[in-house]
Amino acid sequence: MRLARRLLLCLVVPLVSLPLGAETYDLIIRHASLIDGTGAPARPGDLAIRAGRIAAIGQLPAGSTAPTEIDAAGHVVAPGFIDVHTHSEDVNDLPTAENFLRMGVTTIVTGNCGGSKLEVGAFFAQLARTGASLNVATLIGHNTVRFQVMGGSFMRPPTPAELEKMCALVEQAMQEGAVGLSTGLIYLPGSFAKTDEIVALAKVAAAHGGIYASHMRYENSRILEALDELTTVAREAKIPAEVSHIKLSSPNAWGRADEILAYLDRARAAGLKITQDQYAYTASSTGISALIAAEFREGGAARYKERLANSAIKAQMVAEMKDSIAKGQRGDFTYAVVANFKPDPRFNGKTIPQCAQLLRGAATLDDQIETILDIEARGGAQGVFHGMSEPDLKKFLAQPLTMIASDSGIRKFGEAVPHPRGYGNNARILGRYVRDQKVISLEDAVRKMTSLPARTFRLGERGELRTGAIADVVIFDPATVNDSSTYDDPHHYATGFSDVIVNGSPVICAGQLTSARPGQAVKLN
Repeated sequence: MRLARRLLLCLVVPLVSLPLGAETYDLIIRHASLIDGTGAPARPGDLAIRAGRIAAIGQLPAGSTAPTEIDAAGHVVAPGFIDVHTHSEDVNDLPTAENFLRMGVTTIVTGNCGGSKLEVGAFFAQLARTGASLNVATLIGHNTVRFQVMGGSFMRPPTPAELEKMCALVEQAMQEGAVGLSTGLIYLPGSFAKTDEIVALAKVAAAHGGIYASHMRYENSRILEALDELTTVAREAKIPAEVSHIKLSSPNAWGRADEILAYLDRARAAGLKITQDQYAYTASSTGISALIAAEFREGGAARYKERLANSAIKAQMVAEMKDSIAKGQRGDFTYAVVANFKPDPRFNGKTIPQCAQLLRGAATLDDQIETILDIEARGGAQGVFHGMSEPDLKKFLAQPLTMIASDSGIRKFGEAVPHPRGYGNNARILGRYVRDQKVISLEDAVRKMTSLPARTFRLGERGELRTGAIADVVIFDPATVNDSSTYDDPHHYATGFSDVIVNGSPVICAGQLTSARPGQAVKLN
């Protein structure tokens, strides 16, 4: 099983005359432990690829050969992993996406949390010109659409004419290949949208067979209110709904995982199609701006600075932030860490109290709040927020309809101090929660990363090892797979993944990145 004893090699096999019945293929993987993605038990066998498809699986005809052969003895061969929750709108600028490849991901869904490219057709056309190492699907983002139509007017419902324009933009995106609609209801301008606005747009996506994926309005003690809204959208728009990065994100909400899962089970029993995705960490990541109530940020940076300069309004900001800390039972902002603050990189990797000490020479709660307000006034920062419990995480993970998704973008290696999930999410599931803690089985973990997302997001002939399926394949050592990325030292690729194949072409071969960019745009199928 150990890589040191059984090194996987890409071998070039000379073409010779073949025995009767033998086949020629483009690539053969031999001596594998095959996990097909359906949840079925692993079985020994070989796998052959021809013309970007799986041509044979199991026992190959005697004498079959290929120009490239991989010896996968002691390793798992599985469908390439599908990450349904990423923020990778910059894939055309960073087409290698090595952080995803190195943890076995061959297909990503971007456009989550309400933010996407507006012109999906142009996005995919550029992808075809650029070439990417992995496959890319996208949702159409509600925040993107709302901003395009309503400009800076956020704290009101759209007029009938504006709603019609928003629906037209969703219609266009779906026609051009979006797989559904996403919302980010803690972000501007989506935080000001009412449920009926979301239902109207979701109906457009539903007409094309799309999904509704939502970063819900609340993930804390008010989560049931948020789930009521999500199920209302699913029911009224007649659309499958996805709970993005399911979590209980503050101490006053911990311990309610069973209650939340029971709610979702009742919704499904009532006929709704509800799934969820999850990353394998007890910290989230978003903008530090999330610590400031949306109404104080409405209208953009200039309006925010005007409010900050108004002593009465600033006093309201400070009071609201203190109230939020008290209700969340956090004590102060130690749980919040700056990941990337371009105006002052000294802040990167430091907690808000540590930043306050740097900026103001003191770390009282008032100094912490002043530091947060100053960070936002200087352009904002990305943050990491430690706020979930491990027992809740495990319960969500064990639920059969939970998919594994990173909530990450494409990483620039060595830049800032980002959340480690962008480097290690899939590896952490396979190492920590499968091998070490046995929360779920290896076969079920693979199912949650492959066939379940492929079917839920309607991504076509991906997500399974079967004859005729698209040849997105990953090879890993279950004994050594590991997430090396940490909160303090995140820039480490996952280990244990030796080979990654996208549309039949190796993009990682024997641990080495190749120059191939066989990724494709993936549309509803």
